[in-house]
Amino acid sequence: MQLQRFILNFNIGLQALFQNRFRAILTSLGIIFGVASVIAMLAIGKGAEKEILEQIKEVGSNNVIIKSKTPDQSKKDQDESADASGGTAASGNSRQDKKNFSPGLSIGDVNDIMKNISTVKFASPEIELQTQLLFDGLNMPGKLIGVKNYYFETSNVQLSEGNFFSDEQMENAQPVCIIGKNIKSKLFANKNPLGQYLKCGNNWLRVVGVLGSKDIAGKDVEKLSIRNLNNEVYTPISTVLIRYSNRSLVTADKIRMMRYRRNDGPSNYNQLDRIVVHVDQSEMMMPTVDILSRLLSRRHQQVQDYEIVVPELLLKQEQKTKALFNVVLAIIASISLIVGGIGIMNIMLASVLERTREIGLRLALGATKKDVIMQFLGEAVSISVTGGLIGVILGVTASSTIRNLTGIQTIISPASIAISFTISIAVGLIFGILPARRAAKSDPVVSLRSD
Repeated sequence: MQLQRFILNFNIGLQALFQNRFRAILTSLGIIFGVASVIAMLAIGKGAEKEILEQIKEVGSNNVIIKSKTPDQSKKDQDESADASGGTAASGNSRQDKKNFSPGLSIGDVNDIMKNISTVKFASPEIELQTQLLFDGLNMPGKLIGVKNYYFETSNVQLSEGNFFSDEQMENAQPVCIIGKNIKSKLFANKNPLGQYLKCGNNWLRVVGVLGSKDIAGKDVEKLSIRNLNNEVYTPISTVLIRYSNRSLVTADKIRMMRYRRNDGPSNYNQLDRIVVHVDQSEMMMPTVDILSRLLSRRHQQVQDYEIVVPELLLKQEQKTKALFNVVLAIIASISLIVGGIGIMNIMLASVLERTREIGLRLALGATKKDVIMQFLGEAVSISVTGGLIGVILGVTASSTIRNLTGIQTIISPASIAISFTISIAVGLIFGILPARRAAKSDPVVSLRSD
């Protein structure tokens, strides 16, 4: 019996909406755009979160990157610090540069880090050389990177073909290399690269492995100090130091070169270009960075010819910023739902005034106040449900359009749709109560007298 009365009152409310379709559509616009914007904002936020998690996976969790600086870069940074402090430190820095000598970033730093910092699982040194790559008449510029096998572990990359460097190959500085996916496609398009000899600069290196493909955005390479593994050739670091160049050695050729370049400033004396330090436990990241800073400062005689970068911390800070930004956007979008609810309440209140005679007639014919409340609540909820459904469709469409037009990753989760739709129904109930109660309190006699 109660269910039948509810269905009857709900049908009466629907009939009233169909009689004023245009007004019902205008009333639901606030709900439609509110639900659509909430879904779109949550999709953008979810996409940003996934993107940052993928970036953290790319750089490798718990990695600390130590980058070398050339003397020119170090002097420039010191000059900028002096300018920022009002110029008072300029002469002091100059005297310190003359007094202190730094051996530069070297294998000795790697050994010292491994020996003295127990929280470090391993440290991976790197040397980068710009060179020409040649195979079977095909020639292209490229980068030759001297590494240890630790490098591939820190970069979270696997081989698609071949093997990593053996202990014998690394200890004996053998002329071997591992190539990136793009190097294979450009120079070995129709051949199996394994066992082939690739000329890198003045040396021929035998290809022993091919790295698996790894998608890395160009902005991440710059911002996070990571490498594009697809475009580079890797060889044992001992091979680079013995067969190519060891910048820490003072040779007659190097002295002559420095004389010729005297006006251009000192050359790069860093033996290594980077060291990737992998910390064993996440909670020990900051203490390890602090110890690293003090250890390197002591070894380098207070000369800042290196830079310590913690990509994971940068990404987590960015994640917090984006999360805060998405919360603000979601709040702004939710305001549309509130505005839509206020619109429903205003229209329903106006509808009560317009339908005073109808309400009085229903009450006179035996309808209870509960029946009148259910009728107007049914109208409000119907508007909210319809607007919510249209808003869900519009929100999903908007998310796909944003992804296709701007390239921003968006992820639509069932939870965001359920939350938005539930809120739209709640808005109809909350903002429909006041008009419904006002209609139910109408005096039948007074209502029947109205025009």
